[in-house]
Amino acid sequence: MFGIPGKQAVTLTPRAAARITRLMADKGHSGLRIGVKKGGCAGMEYTMEYVQTPDPNDEVVEQDGARVMIAPMAQMFLFGTEIDYETSLLESGFKFNNPNVSEACGCGESIKFNEMPAKSG
Repeated sequence: MFGIPGKQAVTLTPRAAARITRLMADKGHSGLRIGVKKGGCAGMEYTMEYVQTPDPNDEVVEQDGARVMIAPMAQMFLFGTEIDYETSLLESGFKFNNPNVSEACGCGESIKFNEMPAKSG
């Protein structure tokens, strides 16, 4: 929908692809849908949910056995994002390296996006 022909909307690091593939196998789901919603101290938050079938308007990214679906309203906010999976002594989870983010809160759970240009018509 918002993509560039021949370029995936998001990319996955090998760690993220392995984790998503394992979650898909363990839970019996066909993929992971990623979106954004209003919330958090910076204004927006990422969402993730298991799905069986993609929505017809989802952008589907398949890489190294992992399948990620990007919700239609999130596509313009996530284009160009690299998704990683990090593990530390205190926590583990997905990390979004998103070039469209202008600010993030201290906890890293909430983001603010760069202003999108207005459509000219």
